[in-house]
Amino acid sequence: QVQLVESGGGLVQAGDSLRLSCAASGGTFSNYAMAWFRQAPGKEREFVAAISWRAGSTYYEDSVKGRFTISRDTVKNTLYLQMNSLKPEDTAVYYCAARLLRSGRSYYTSDYEYDYWGQGTQVTVSS
Repeated sequence: QVQLVESGGGLVQAGDSLRLSCAASGGTFSNYAMAWFRQAPGKEREFVAAISWRAGSTYYEDSVKGRFTISRDTVKNTLYLQMNSLKPEDTAVYYCAARLLRSGRSYYTSDYEYDYWGQGTQVTVSS
């Protein structure tokens, strides 16, 4: 059973940086796609960034392009989200997600396409 455990959230000021981690276990992730989603209070969960585990191909939601970087450590089986130039509107619970890659696809941007989820980590950005 795949398990995902996020860490690294916290309270920061606008303009600061944070790095989120997601430790993955219980699977062979070379054929997986993984992603970060976030959910702000009163809003639906939204896609942030995705990566194909083997190839390292990445894809970002427009509002985080140039500020956030998704990466993975294939030895540690850990997914990362480096967040720079944080804004108050980045405040949310951040979730990592995983699923098996389907042939012809490198990433997925809809939450219903993912099978495994972490418990989430809170990121709060004050102005």
